[in-house]
Amino acid sequence: MSVRPAAPRRRASLICGALAACLAASPASAHPHVFVTAKSEIVYGSDGRMAAVRHAWTFDDMFSSMAVQGLDANGDGQYSREELAPLAEINVTSLDEFKFFTFGKVGDKRVTFDKPRDYWLDRLPDGRLVLNFTLPVKDGAAERGAPFRVEVYDPTYFVAFEFAKDDPARLVQAPAGCGVELERPPEPDAGQQKRLSESFFSGLSPGANFGAQFSNTLLVACK
Repeated sequence: MSVRPAAPRRRASLICGALAACLAASPASAHPHVFVTAKSEIVYGSDGRMAAVRHAWTFDDMFSSMAVQGLDANGDGQYSREELAPLAEINVTSLDEFKFFTFGKVGDKRVTFDKPRDYWLDRLPDGRLVLNFTLPVKDGAAERGAPFRVEVYDPTYFVAFEFAKDDPARLVQAPAGCGVELERPPEPDAGQQKRLSESFFSGLSPGANFGAQFSNTLLVACK
């Protein structure tokens, strides 16, 4: 008997092309299901405005091991960047639907991003996958010197993002006097964690944006 994954589970297969990761979780298991450790760079252009966001996302070991199944083309037990290239392509193509979990804002106005470039996957010695990609700004970048923020989160909270403890975010080619601070989200309290079941999420209305409360926010300001 086959089981059709629920919509949030389908999200996992879109993230890394590993349908097995979706089916591994039981229907009653709580969100989140995929864990990502992130590092981000905000890259500036010659005009002194944000030109791109450059991400490095390290996936948890269980999800990574499922994602690479069948990709060792030459059977040497290693996974080269070339062997992982199709999976990287699936990543960036699929995550486009979800705006790459990256939301730029200048005040109440949104920054829009273009299709990703310079994307690839690496595999760490411990087996975890690292997705690297750059999101160019399409429209809405803050004027030179104006404050803005970049939020990283999954609105459905299927994927949990935690920024690295060391060097989590930095600016590249920014004007003098500009800096970035990371505002980390609060941990779900015991009451929240208890109710984060599949049935809870299936009952949310479309566009509920539940995961926004767990956003990692990069706050950029200039003196």
